[in-house]
Amino acid sequence: MKKIFLLSLSLSFSVGILGQAKKPTLMVLPSDNWCMQRYFMTEFDNQGTQQLVPNYKQAFQEDIELGQVISKIGSLMIEKGFPLKDVEQELKALETRRAEDNMTSSKTSGSSISESPLDILKKRAKADIIIQIWWKVNKLGDKKSVSFILEAFDAYTSKRIASSTGNGTPSIEIIPVQLEKAIVANINPFVEQLQAHFEDMFTNGREILLTIKKWDSWAEDMETEYNGEELTDIIKSWMDKNTVQGRYNMTDATENFIRLEQVRIPIYDEDNRALDSREFAKGLRKFLRGEPYHIESKLMTRGLGEAIIVLGEK
Repeated sequence: MKKIFLLSLSLSFSVGILGQAKKPTLMVLPSDNWCMQRYFMTEFDNQGTQQLVPNYKQAFQEDIELGQVISKIGSLMIEKGFPLKDVEQELKALETRRAEDNMTSSKTSGSSISESPLDILKKRAKADIIIQIWWKVNKLGDKKSVSFILEAFDAYTSKRIASSTGNGTPSIEIIPVQLEKAIVANINPFVEQLQAHFEDMFTNGREILLTIKKWDSWAEDMETEYNGEELTDIIKSWMDKNTVQGRYNMTDATENFIRLEQVRIPIYDEDNRALDSREFAKGLRKFLRGEPYHIESKLMTRGLGEAIIVLGEK
C-alpha cells in the first residue's frame, strides 16, 4: 500500500485556499545522471529508437546508500511541511499491479492484456512535483565529504521549479547523514522556490499543453462554420470558460491544427479529483461530440501535462 504523508503545509497559503484544495504531492528520486553513472538504466526499443530510462527498482535493490539517502531527504521535506509519496512503496505497488496484469487473461480466447513499453513507463508512480537528488563522495584523507545537486521539476511540464547545490563539511560520518547536513545548510532557498511554485499553481492553475489536430479522412477543418462561427473560435470560447481566469496562449492555428500552450487548468475538478491534461481534454472532446457539432475524436496523452485531440474519428 502506498504511503502518503500529509502534514500541515508550513507555507504562506491563505486559509481559504488550503480549505478548498488538497496539497500537491512530492516524490524524491535519484537523478537520471546518478542512475546513468551507476548503470541503473533500462534500454528498450521505442519504434526503432533505442531509449534509456532509469531503473529505480534495480537502484533501490542494489545500492546500499540510496534508500537511506531518500529516507533522510524525505524526512527533511516532511519536517518542512511538504506532503510526500514514498517512492519505494509506490514501486512495489506498481510491481504488484503488473503481476496481476500478467495473470489476467480473456475467458473467451485466453488472450493476455496488451502492454507496450510505453504503457509500462506510464504506470510509474505519479506526483505533482518530482525532486531529484544527485550526489558524489569526495575523499579527503581518512575523511569524506559530499557534493550534491537537488532539483525539483513540475511533473506535468517537466519545468525546473527549484534547485539547490552545495558541499558538505569533511567528516567520518556516514554518507546519508553528511548529505542531510549539507542539504539542511542550503535548503531555505529551495523551499522558497517550491513555495512560490505552489502559490502560483493554486492561484493561476496547473499548466498543460493541448494540441488539436484533424484526421486526413475528416472532410471538415478548423475553419468549418457551425451556426455562423468557425470551429477555431468555438474552441477558443470553450477554453475561455474552462481555464483558470481564461489563461492560455494560442501559439499557432491553421485550418488543420490548433496549438495551445501555457494552458492553466484547475488543480481539482468539482468532485475534488485531481485534474490532469487527459481529464481536461475529455471535457473539450465531450463538448465537441455534442449538439450541434457531432464531431468524433481520438484523445491521446504524453505524460501528465500534454494532451492531443485528433478530430474526425477515433
